[in-house]
Amino acid sequence: MVNAILALRPPAPALDPDLFPGLPFAEAARAVECQQQTVDLANQIERHQFPIFGTTIDAGPGIRWRRDYQRGIETGLGYFRLIPYLDAARAGDHKVIWELNRHQHLIVLAQAYGATGETRYLDETCAQIGSWIAANPFHRGINWASALEVAFRALSWIWVYRFAGSKLDRDFRVRWLHALYLHGCHLANNLSFYFSPNNHLVGEALALNALGLFFAGAPRAERWQRLGGRVMEEQMERQIRADGSSFEQSAYYQVYLYDMFGLHAAWAHPGAGYLAKLERMADFLNAIAGPSGCLPQLGDDDGGRLLVTADHRFRVLHAQSRLFSDAGLAVMACGNVHGIVDAGPFGALNAGHSHSDTLSILIRSGADEILIDPGTYTYTGDREWRDWFRSSKAHNTIRIDGLDQGIMDGPFRWKTKPEVRILKWQTNGDSDLLEGECSYSGFTHRRRVEFRKPHLFLIDDCIEGPPGEHDIEQFWHLGSAGARSKLIPPAGAELEQSWRSTSFGSKHPAPMLRVHRRCMLPMRLETRIDLSR
Repeated sequence: MVNAILALRPPAPALDPDLFPGLPFAEAARAVECQQQTVDLANQIERHQFPIFGTTIDAGPGIRWRRDYQRGIETGLGYFRLIPYLDAARAGDHKVIWELNRHQHLIVLAQAYGATGETRYLDETCAQIGSWIAANPFHRGINWASALEVAFRALSWIWVYRFAGSKLDRDFRVRWLHALYLHGCHLANNLSFYFSPNNHLVGEALALNALGLFFAGAPRAERWQRLGGRVMEEQMERQIRADGSSFEQSAYYQVYLYDMFGLHAAWAHPGAGYLAKLERMADFLNAIAGPSGCLPQLGDDDGGRLLVTADHRFRVLHAQSRLFSDAGLAVMACGNVHGIVDAGPFGALNAGHSHSDTLSILIRSGADEILIDPGTYTYTGDREWRDWFRSSKAHNTIRIDGLDQGIMDGPFRWKTKPEVRILKWQTNGDSDLLEGECSYSGFTHRRRVEFRKPHLFLIDDCIEGPPGEHDIEQFWHLGSAGARSKLIPPAGAELEQSWRSTSFGSKHPAPMLRVHRRCMLPMRLETRIDLSR
């Protein structure tokens, strides 16, 4: 009801642009040093050529903000609650549409103006914002359908206003500030307490708190600030576990949360408990990234960024073996060798960003990827590929009778989840050992992984289940053709073509070893991975 009233009678307070000087976290948010590549990217953006998810979208002279340019599908200006944004056949791929509408590219234009003083970058910024406001009336169309996207766009606008607001025409600023204020009105009434009380809720609360600070003194602003700040602290306690991991069980979405919580900490100065968890989040990310500094693709990864300047390479001076008991992730490390065994459960709630990857193993040796996770590729753009990339077949684990470890129910839900237990963990200077089990559909897969430092991994798989013959498949997704020489799999392993997505929206062929048995249970498979070969 509140949304309908707002749509019919949008608030229009008097907003004096001279009273809102810029970003509330001006000192906390670091602007990268503007290099030539930033100016080059700004020139590309000025031509309406936008790099999105590993490809470049050429929007032409007039940007159509509600259009999926890859599919040629565009939705109208219906009430935002009625837009079928999860139906790619009717609305296009909402991820592709929304990525452009986050307006993070406008920050690049503002930075280019700061580096060169060329006003054409400001002119383009004003033209795009004015075009967006005209094409997306309040509460109308797909770009109001997700509160998180409203939040990200609001943060981008605040940041651009901090960089260049004082240089813009006053009449334009009045119109722009009114549109930004409406973003706050929307967020205050549409926080994802029920629909997506995960990273979505955190991003929305972050932007609402920022808008409250930005519009200090304006109607509703104090409430926005208090509500957003309260939700941020509540969600830090709820979503981040004692070992520093996120309850969503997705490495990449933890980066989102780390950026969000960290940015809020920089301007809100929360208490010691909040800051301690933030530190543990960083510790967790550093540990799973290992010596390479590259975050593993555990769970969903949509390739987006909260901060356009964020550097998401993580570095540690010396990786150590350790178990993150809440996440169920065992890090096995020695020198430049870095392994991760995923013996954790699916994520909380509907496990929307979890994959069927329990007991999967990832291994790197220096710059060489030995065993990899194939990634994500798509959300709603293609149902068949969405299901494949999160299936058991797409991970270094066991599939029994063609079953995944859980039952999928749409693109962001698992109807059932497996029961997962860590049976044993020990580590010392000579070896690491983890034993875990995953039970589902009447079957139990028990895996024992021993890392004999510095080069040898021994994997023992035991599968138990009902009487009769069953199909057992073991998969090893390889980082390269050369990685094949490191594996000594069970007899009969066949090299097959699989797929890998290193960036959202793109995929390419990749090698995979598959072991298949039609047999009675229980049965056992033994695999060696010798990195010295």
